[in-house]
Amino acid sequence: MNKYRTHTCGELSKNNKNERVLLSGWINKKRDHGNLLFIDLRDNYGLTQCVVDNKNKNFKELEKLQLETVIKIDGKVLEREDQTINKDLSTGEIEVSIISYEVLGKTKELPLPVFSDQEYSEEIRLKYRFLDLRRKQIHNNINLRSKVISFIRKEMESMNFYEFQTPILTSSSPEGARDFLVPSRLNPGKFYALPQAPQQFKQLIMISGFDKYFQIAPCFRDEDARADRSPGEFYQLDIEMSFVEQEDIFKVVEKLFIKLFKEFSNKKILNTKFPKIKYEESLLKFGTDKPDLRNPLIIKDISDIFSRDDVKFDLFKKLTKQGKIVRSIIAPGTRDKPRSFFDNIDKWAKDEGSNGLAYFTFLKEGGKISGKGPVGKFFSNEACEELMKICEAKDGDSIFMSCGEKKDVENILSLARKKIAEDLNLISEDAFAFCWIVDYPMFELDEKTNKIKFSHNPFSMPQGDTEKLDLSRPLNIKAYQYDIVCNGIELSSGAIRNHKPDLMYKLFDLAGYNKKQVDEKFSGMINALSYGAPPHGGIAPGIDRLVMLIANEKNIREITMFPMNQNAQDLMMNAPSEIDDHQLKELKLSINKKK
Repeated sequence: MNKYRTHTCGELSKNNKNERVLLSGWINKKRDHGNLLFIDLRDNYGLTQCVVDNKNKNFKELEKLQLETVIKIDGKVLEREDQTINKDLSTGEIEVSIISYEVLGKTKELPLPVFSDQEYSEEIRLKYRFLDLRRKQIHNNINLRSKVISFIRKEMESMNFYEFQTPILTSSSPEGARDFLVPSRLNPGKFYALPQAPQQFKQLIMISGFDKYFQIAPCFRDEDARADRSPGEFYQLDIEMSFVEQEDIFKVVEKLFIKLFKEFSNKKILNTKFPKIKYEESLLKFGTDKPDLRNPLIIKDISDIFSRDDVKFDLFKKLTKQGKIVRSIIAPGTRDKPRSFFDNIDKWAKDEGSNGLAYFTFLKEGGKISGKGPVGKFFSNEACEELMKICEAKDGDSIFMSCGEKKDVENILSLARKKIAEDLNLISEDAFAFCWIVDYPMFELDEKTNKIKFSHNPFSMPQGDTEKLDLSRPLNIKAYQYDIVCNGIELSSGAIRNHKPDLMYKLFDLAGYNKKQVDEKFSGMINALSYGAPPHGGIAPGIDRLVMLIANEKNIREITMFPMNQNAQDLMMNAPSEIDDHQLKELKLSINKKK
């Protein structure tokens, strides 16, 4: 028999009544009733209430023990009376009467309480992460993460994917984010880079003749932190398949995600066949290529309405003549909202850096529609009716309008769509809404240089007959590139890869790279593609963002075991740290210290 425990703290039930048991764990909470002392004992599996009365010789010593002391309890299982059953605990029908105990691990005074999930400063939580991880919610999140990864592995294997590990020490990437560099002791003056993603390696795996690959891959990017992005490292489900089209990738991911989210969440999935939305359509309807489809509001282009003679809104009329656009959002059923509701949204828009939002409410009086609000008087009854038709609005709905450059209008209305829906409680919080964004443009104009550049992934296959591609109009070329989005969060980008070296040279030439530059920057990939490469494609959903969605967390810190702070520092292990002169000498390096 194990000398520390016969059962875990989440295992006992009334079926164990009158059994002699050993439990080990942390003192989560104590309640002293004078003649009775209750101790909630916690381990990874749950809580068990233990009790000792003042006749027990250990009573006084147990009274003095601090919370989070690790103890072993020898006791007898008792069935609780009906009025004392705790239905919130799996062990809530029993308690353990303490016969004797042993202290296994003492504790110092705690810098933060463990039995509560109250918010504490980031600095305290990360410095004492080992204590923070004992707290119920984050402890459950980390266990959830492990279960999610295990589930994904089993599902991928069931679909005949093989898991391979790709190198961690590799060459620096000329594209993408900043690399983390590692000096080479055996090759002085040269550096490895930690992989930003296994992109080239997974394509090389396909070129090597392996058909279906996956990996729970660690990725390293020297990027600034965000709520949904760690500043140093993250993990992704890396997938690549040979002899596939775009739809084959979609089928694998949809099958996996539906099973995954049904297994670990009680929320409903709005569409089990994920909608496919073209990139340009997404920008028009939602103002972004990361739409939250739980939100029913749709953006409409109403630029043409300002060419009418019976529209007297001179500011917008003048701007549309100059080539600016006008788009709108309908706020449904807002007839009775106070003026402050509208003014607050307009002020919010200005705080976001726009010129504000023009608005009015459609009202039907005497059989005619008119506009009530600051700019409603500038629209005739007929113009209002036309607007309602375009925007699919009803009597009592309000319209918010933005005018300006396309990118600026898209940006503010994307944010306004979310703001208005939240203010009107229109978003279904108990649902997941997935979608694919497809048909990304291969190229775009650089706003600063006005030159052609790749818009998404330079290694993607262009759409259409590649032998007859019109290279004279690069901005019209679409690529087999796609994003998967859930609830307004991008989970991954993916693509069918360009496996034809001759075509790759032509496309890179459009973006300003000559053959010599391509050969130098991507020598390994170009060389491998020249030896018989299969058509292939893939995707790499972020594990962190998947777990965040399932756990309903807003910050990646809450689902990561040992995260860094906003300055990419590990406060618990004091990393990054200085290294001594001996280590520098071995690496043939010196530090140029600023005076």
